[in-house]
Amino acid sequence: MLWQRSPMAAEDIMAALGDKERWHVSTVKTLLSRLVKKGAIEAQRDGRRYLYSPIMERDQWLSDESAGLLDRLFHGRIAPFVAHFSHSRKLSKRDIAELKELIRVLDNER
Repeated sequence: MLWQRSPMAAEDIMAALGDKERWHVSTVKTLLSRLVKKGAIEAQRDGRRYLYSPIMERDQWLSDESAGLLDRLFHGRIAPFVAHFSHSRKLSKRDIAELKELIRVLDNER
């Protein structure tokens, strides 16, 4: 939400999410607080509330979080991640085709 429109208060985020997510305002505030501590977003006081804005670009945040997930759960290796995911959830034919294409492109780059 914050990459689409900012600054936003927690209540604005809740309103923008609408019925998509059924989170409580306290859950959203906890998430926002954690993102502030991680340095992904900043909070500025606006009267009795805080307005939140992203500090990091979305692509950088996704890259950092993806690398952290792989490091924590799969020792930085993508193949075990894909293997685990393919066993726990069925990969669609489209997913498999996209993975094959990605591998083909990566092979050609090296």
